[in-house]
Amino acid sequence: MKKIVAIILALGMMASVTACSSGSSSSSQASSAAASSEEASSEASGEGKSSDFKAAMVTDTGGVNDQSFNQSSWEGLQSLNKDTGAKVSYLESKQAADYATNLDKLADDDNDIIWGIGYAMAGAIGNAAKQNPDISYAIVDNEYDEKTMPSNVTGVMFRAQESSFLVGYIAGKTTKTNKVGFVGGQTSAIIDQFQYGYQAGVDYAAKELNKTISVSSQYAESFSDSAKGKAIASKMFSDGCDIVFHAAGGAGVGVIQAAKEADKYAIGVDRDQSYLAPENVLTSALKLAGQAVEQVSKDAIAGKDIGGKTYTFGLKEGAVGIPEDNKNLSKSVYEDAMKIQKQIIEGTIVPPYDKTTYAEFSKK
Repeated sequence: MKKIVAIILALGMMASVTACSSGSSSSSQASSAAASSEEASSEASGEGKSSDFKAAMVTDTGGVNDQSFNQSSWEGLQSLNKDTGAKVSYLESKQAADYATNLDKLADDDNDIIWGIGYAMAGAIGNAAKQNPDISYAIVDNEYDEKTMPSNVTGVMFRAQESSFLVGYIAGKTTKTNKVGFVGGQTSAIIDQFQYGYQAGVDYAAKELNKTISVSSQYAESFSDSAKGKAIASKMFSDGCDIVFHAAGGAGVGVIQAAKEADKYAIGVDRDQSYLAPENVLTSALKLAGQAVEQVSKDAIAGKDIGGKTYTFGLKEGAVGIPEDNKNLSKSVYEDAMKIQKQIIEGTIVPPYDKTTYAEFSKK
């Protein structure tokens, strides 16, 4: 982790404010669960000079133990506590209606920076920021329109299409059946990065190998329904796919379970998920939300002006990629993937991030 943070510090962060966010969240009776003091709050150890700084986060409906994005973000705050002594905590959202309620609770608790995890919280974060102009807010996976972005909100985005292209390339070079799959959580511009980056990577490998490899894609319409993810992936495996990549949060855990039962391969997401099925996870498309949450929070502690801008992280910043250790991946395929990674960093290959850019990429 320290290595990745050092890379981010050395290379800096690219700020961009381009896309427009919409949506709203209404306050209702909360079903969110505040974590216990042992689990969700860390007191300062006495080291550092930030023991009075408080940082907190609200999960999306996947929960803090989703083995994916929320969990990675919470680990980032835990690391912040260890490094700086800042007090950290979280609230879980069981349903979208909990977002506003949880954000209000954290504001009442006098937090210095409040994180919303996931683009689905964009409306709720925007509303909370307007109501509490003296509190800094930040959101993972969302950027606001430059004209409407509150001055006390920071967006964090990732070029997830880059790591997705890598795992797609790996899938294409590894498949024996020439059929691979993709399972998404819910359709959105964010998940488009994973789907089309992956598909382009598969295509790139197929072109190298001079053969056709098909990609089956389906959405679970959930980031928490592991049974739905498992059912979709099981059908893909029975239809001939031997590798399935997921970008589905908790629902994706079901994809990995299906791979284990079918004795096929799954590709994890957001963090190294090989521990979920050591013999059946080929690799993972890393999207290190925790690194970003920690770094932006440190910038806030340092007094830097983080509001009203969007930080963007990718391969160049060391915030996406694949794990160094992939015991189920052949050495030659890994080495080929690292060559592709170098070309992406240099800009020779620019992975697509949506349907339009995928169509353009496919013409090359």
